[in-house]
Amino acid sequence: MSVATGPSATGSSATAAEDAVRVAAVGDIHLGEDCTGLLRTAFDGLTDCADLLLLAGDLTRHGTAAEAEVVAGEVRGIGIPGVAVLGNHDYHSGEEAEITRVLRDAGVAVLEGESVVLSVAGHKVGVAGTKGFCGGFVGRSAGEFGEPEMKAFVRTTRLSAARLTAALGDLAVGGCALRIALTHFSPVPDTLAGEPLEIYPFLGSYLLAEAIDSAGADLSVHGHAHLGTEHGMTAGGVRVRNVAQPVIGKAYALYHLHPDGHGGPAR
Repeated sequence: MSVATGPSATGSSATAAEDAVRVAAVGDIHLGEDCTGLLRTAFDGLTDCADLLLLAGDLTRHGTAAEAEVVAGEVRGIGIPGVAVLGNHDYHSGEEAEITRVLRDAGVAVLEGESVVLSVAGHKVGVAGTKGFCGGFVGRSAGEFGEPEMKAFVRTTRLSAARLTAALGDLAVGGCALRIALTHFSPVPDTLAGEPLEIYPFLGSYLLAEAIDSAGADLSVHGHAHLGTEHGMTAGGVRVRNVAQPVIGKAYALYHLHPDGHGGPAR
């Protein structure tokens, strides 16, 4: 599998380009009730350049169902499948179940420890999703020890990672040509470069990367780190992309995935 970014892969043959699964992805759009139509024009053009849209959480500003209705209006009927996870902002008002319902009613598959299999560009593509949580990275991470509050904090991440492992495993059994891990929190510190080091433990967890590497994936997509970096990689060699909108600086990033492993380098 190779990954290319931008409107087209570079250095690929016409056959490779035709064989590619084109994945558009964005997170941290933070739409409020005053944002109607903000992304619709860009999303209306997705059928010309993408086969699948991934939404990496923090879709709303304050986590209300009313804001979710705005998000739903941006993605409803765009002509390609949409898959999302929620982010911490989407949980803020305790209306995450209603937000999930609103987005599903708009045709978006909203995942939390679940997976979905799609027929995309002639390939069987699976997406496993979870919000994820905090905790930090190898050598600088919180442990499930001590006070009940600390144990509960770390256990939240551990359970989220376990659900991601299971969801990716289900996709492997299903024989998907491509598997994508979709989270809000980051699985690696690479894509946090630019953020203050002091807040790395609150931006992601190595447990998510362990889940991705143990179960296997072709691409990992996340958001949350607004000051971070787009490109990273797990210890096991899975490409990681931070698609927080402040990082990518556009309506969405575009990645070309080649199930047969051929195609050009990332651009």
